Amino acid sequence: MIAKLTGTLDSWGAGHAVIDVGGVGYLFEASARTLSAIGIVGDHVTVHTEMLVGEDFLRLIGFASAEERDWFRLLTSVQGVGGKVALAILSTLEPAEIQRAIGAGDSAMIARSNGVGPKLAQRICNELKDKAGLVATGPLGAGGVGSIAAQPAGSIQSDALSALASLGFKPAEASTAVSAADAELGAGATLDALVRLALRKAAK
Repeated sequence: MIAKLTGTLDSWGAGHAVIDVGGVGYLFEASARTLSAIGIVGDHVTVHTEMLVGEDFLRLIGFASAEERDWFRLLTSVQGVGGKVALAILSTLEPAEIQRAIGAGDSAMIARSNGVGPKLAQRICNELKDKAGLVATGPLGAGGVGSIAAQPAGSIQSDALSALASLGFKPAEASTAVSAADAELGAGATLDALVRLALRKAAK
């Protein structure tokens, strides 16, 4: 079982990154919050990990904090919540926000996450109500999200919107973040730079 990796952030993309540990590249999936929090390509980083094993797959999930990993484990213990849905929730809400929502029975807040319907959100609240207090929560280094506007298809702005959408951000939230990042970077920005800055904008 791989519990933690420390090395150089080699590359990253929509929903995943690669960390080089002693010349071996480990690809891991991650939430938008983790991808925006761990650093930039070339940085020396540490990610906490969880390995998902199935009959026909082996997936490594990375987290910027052990706390986020603990919430991933709790969320995936709920029937109907797989790794993709858990990462979508962790992309939309901070661990402290998830804890508050579950404690208050606020299923609508959980349902803000991509791929989480009202019934599943209610099930999450019901099943984790007595377990939420077992996870120590604190800021992951990111906050809420924003809103509005569309970009022309085929542009790097459109590609950036698709990248954020695949990480669990709602269209309006992704659009606002990409627009703000595009305005700050100006013409000539690369897709990598635009998506990374948009992630940071969306997580504020």
